[in-house]
Amino acid sequence: MEVTLLYWHWLVFGMLLMAAEIFIPSFTIFWFGLGGIIVAGMLSLNADIALSWQLTVWAVASSVFALLWFRLLLPKMTDRTKAGIAREAIAGETGQVIKAPTEHSRGIVRFTTPVLGDDEWEFICSTDVVLGDRVFIKELSGNTLLVDKR
Repeated sequence: MEVTLLYWHWLVFGMLLMAAEIFIPSFTIFWFGLGGIIVAGMLSLNADIALSWQLTVWAVASSVFALLWFRLLLPKMTDRTKAGIAREAIAGETGQVIKAPTEHSRGIVRFTTPVLGDDEWEFICSTDVVLGDRVFIKELSGNTLLVDKR
């Protein structure tokens, strides 16, 4: 019995795999669906391709897409800030005072890497600090950091 797959079989198969990514959010199945769409495009140009070649092209295309995703694109998309981490995880981060607090205003501290998405924060300190002092975060209170002098 000869099995004949037409281009639209591969097109539907590819779209179903890509739609399955909604329910299985690993962003891996998507590439196998894209491989199916590549085979559908190839079959639309030449419908006399053997099933073994169709499966080979699908496997190779899907593997190449997945490899490119995991090796090239995904590493470039990682968030290197500390935005989104738990508030307790920022305790102990060290920054430098760039504006000393006064009677009427809070001081401003700058961090080398962003803390919760921002590299400059207003702060309150229980001890006196001057411009250039190093301070570390005790906790976060609203939009203001509570810090201590190093």
